[in-house]
This record gives sequence, structure tokens and C-alpha cells, in this order.
Amino acid sequence: MKFFIDTANLDEIREAASIGILDGVTTNPTLLAKEKGKGDFRTILKKICELVDGPVSAEVIAMDAEGMVKEAEDLAKLHKNIVIKIPMCKEGLKAIRMLDAKGIQTNCTLIFSPIQALLAAKAGASFVSPFVGRLDDASHVGMDLIEDIATIFENYDICTEIIVASVRNPLHVVEAALIGADIATIPFKVIEQLTKHPLTDIGIKNFLEDWKKVDK
Repeated sequence: MKFFIDTANLDEIREAASIGILDGVTTNPTLLAKEKGKGDFRTILKKICELVDGPVSAEVIAMDAEGMVKEAEDLAKLHKNIVIKIPMCKEGLKAIRMLDAKGIQTNCTLIFSPIQALLAAKAGASFVSPFVGRLDDASHVGMDLIEDIATIFENYDICTEIIVASVRNPLHVVEAALIGADIATIPFKVIEQLTKHPLTDIGIKNFLEDWKKVDK
């Protein structure tokens, strides 16, 4: 399974990349807004592409297909690794179809049902992003959605990649891997949590204490 980081913060991306596990980045208008004062969004996206040699999702804000395509073409010029994030809606599906015909990769976002994922894949989306955390917040089991999408895609040999989004904790990542999702896009805080286990900490502490007793 590939690991993306869900952030527009360059320091977080740089640190995650240094661990050696980073395969891509997802951003959205909310994440870019948090970086206000650090440069315009195009500059930030270019810098992200310089840090990570993998897909970097950049989202359009237009709500009509023609506007989405126009924004997408502009964003795609920033770097070869830019993937255009398109919201799941009727106009979004139209835009995905048009962009696929132009050879521009897309990530269909805000997916909350299996049929939405299937529609996006049929329209030509390179990636689909189901939001597990937000479903959990609404008293649904978010990972059930991932399992359903994975089953449907396997049934019909669909090559669209599943990005598990709205990840809230390490368990989401483990469950995504067990189901066989292609990608998990993870906040920096959760990436740090993935490296930790209390027994590991105790083991390191004990080894260091014992090392003090070794004749040197």
C-alpha cells in the first residue's frame, strides 16, 4: 500500500519524506488556507512537487464542468506530478471524462458511497477518495465503504486506485491495508503515531539501561 500525506505544510512533507515512506501528497483548499502567508497556492504546490516524486493532488473550486476543466488545465501546467482533485457531483463527472480524454489525471474526492466510486471510475478517474473518518463521525463504519469499493473494483477489474481519505488514526491505516486499498492519505500526526508502540519504547529504554552496565 502506498502512503500519501494529507497536508500542504512543507515542513511536514519534508519530515515525512525523510522517513522514506512517502509516495505522494493530497491537498485541498482547507489545507492550503492553513499555509496563508507562506506564498501563493501555485508556489506552494510547485514546492511540494519538488519535495515528493509522486502524485500531488490539487483541487479545483469551480462548480461547472467547463470551469473545472479550465482550472485543471492551468494546474496541470505547474508540474507533471499534479493530479486534479474533482468533487463527486454530476458536473464533476463530466469534467473527469473531459480531462481523461486530455490525458490529465484526476482524483475524485468527497466520495461517501460505493456507487459514487463506481461512477467516478467509469468516468475515467485515476483515483477515488472515499472519506472514512467523516463517515465514522456520522455513525457509519467508514471502512465498510472501502471494503465495498475494493470488492466492486476487483469484480470488474477496474484500475482506478482507491485512496483511503479522512484518516483519523493508525487503525484506519491498518484496516485499509488489510482490505487491500491502494493508498492511504494520512495527516502528519497520524504518520508519527504509526512509528510508535509502548512496547518498542520500553524495549529501547531497557536496552539503553543495560548498555550502561556493559564493560567498555
